[in-house]
Amino acid sequence: MKLNQKKFEGLKIGDRIPLFTLKDQNGALWKSNERTLGKITVIYFYPVNGGNTSKAQARAFSEIFTTFSLAGIQIVGVNSANVASHKKFAEKNNLPFKILSDTGNIVSMQFGVKKGIFIRGRETFIFDRSGVLIYKFRNLFNGEEHVERTLDFLAVQV
Repeated sequence: MKLNQKKFEGLKIGDRIPLFTLKDQNGALWKSNERTLGKITVIYFYPVNGGNTSKAQARAFSEIFTTFSLAGIQIVGVNSANVASHKKFAEKNNLPFKILSDTGNIVSMQFGVKKGIFIRGRETFIFDRSGVLIYKFRNLFNGEEHVERTLDFLAVQV
């Protein structure tokens, strides 16, 4: 399915989370309209499973997972790999959060995640308990900075 890229210019602060359904690393459906309301939700897009930057970013988010969960904040990773690849990545890195499979890059386009020469970008989006975008950050090369910025932003919000 080919989409008009102009239609997907990206989310702006104050926009509502797009409606989408993707499979997680266990093959279970994850529906944005059911899973995000009532929780602060951190959704981070990353280019590939297995890259050093992606591993470091996932592990850094894992380190804050329990603290975030206790505060009612959920973390969700997304990229274009298939469910089997996500399962392997999650198990190898002991990830306690959901990794969603966006094989057609439809959701990343809805969010406006920039595409590099060969791969999709690395961007983090934070939604409030009503599903409204309150923060976004882009940096392809430093995955751990996404975690630092998320912590800094949420420290003054929560």
